[in-house]
Amino acid sequence: ISPVPPYSREQPIFTTRAHVFQIDPSTKKNWVPASKQAVTVSYFYDSTRNSYRIISVDGAKVIINSTITPNMTFTKTSQKFGQWADSRANTVFGLGFPSEQQLTKFAEKFQEVKEAAKLARDRSQEKIETSSNHSQESGRETPSSTRASSVNGTDDEKASHGGPAEAHLKSENDKLKIALAQSSSNVKKWETELQTLRESNARLTTALQESAASIEHWKKQFSACKEENDQLRSKIEELEEQCNEINKEKERNAQLSRRLQELETELQDKELELEELRKQGEIIPQLMSECESVSQQLQTAEKKNKDLEEKVRTLRTEVEESKHRQTNLKTELKNFLDVLDGKIDELHDFRQGLSKLGVDN
Repeated sequence: ISPVPPYSREQPIFTTRAHVFQIDPSTKKNWVPASKQAVTVSYFYDSTRNSYRIISVDGAKVIINSTITPNMTFTKTSQKFGQWADSRANTVFGLGFPSEQQLTKFAEKFQEVKEAAKLARDRSQEKIETSSNHSQESGRETPSSTRASSVNGTDDEKASHGGPAEAHLKSENDKLKIALAQSSSNVKKWETELQTLRESNARLTTALQESAASIEHWKKQFSACKEENDQLRSKIEELEEQCNEINKEKERNAQLSRRLQELETELQDKELELEELRKQGEIIPQLMSECESVSQQLQTAEKKNKDLEEKVRTLRTEVEESKHRQTNLKTELKNFLDVLDGKIDELHDFRQGLSKLGVDN
């Protein structure tokens, strides 16, 4: 079976595009990309052999050549990724699809092909059992015919024993000849199949070696990419640290800018105050002269105040003396009033006495 099927014998029955991966043979865990980009993946049907294959070619390189057997299972591991194991190729293939719908269609087609392969296997087993039964029957019939000839004796004896037995032996011999001819043709056919399988195995071995070399190449490229990725990550971390420092510096600059604006505002206020002080400084001489005149006036006022204080003290002394005299006058006035009251009482008594005297008279 050639990796790239001849269209005279195999025809594609389903075609899609996907990213192809193979399981890492060393770890059996990680996926190794078999193609740089999405490639064509097709189901092929071989009508002469009644077999199905999944084939994918990237340029001149065969990356998938998997014959579908009834024991295979296609598993969806995510919404866009599926895989199946190929025991003949001793690997696991993985396909990444652009959408979940394409993955579903591929899985459904895989199930259909798997069922068809199972039917083809059952039919081939039936044919093999039928051919083996024919071979067993021919093996059993040959000794019986030999025994019949030995028992029947010579040709004269055969002729003397009758014709029906001879006719039966001839028919049996004809059947054996036909079975032998079919067996010979089957042997030639299987020899051709075997030769074809050997050639296919040789081509597959070559393709496997190329795949192994390609895998080593991709491993090296993957290691180089990983190292470059690590370097880029460290560089990104350094750049992030630098960006953080730059952001901090920007924040400090912003704070300094705000502080500078505040200082400029304060400076403007101070300049305004200084201008006011300058204006006030210009009127200081006038104020000084006014202050001198006020000082003189104050001195004059102080002198007048002292004189007034002397006068006040004098007036206070006079007031005290006047109060004292007034107190004495009040005392004398009270004494006088007391005396006057006594006199008035006496006059009142005298008047009453005169009144009495007038009445008596």
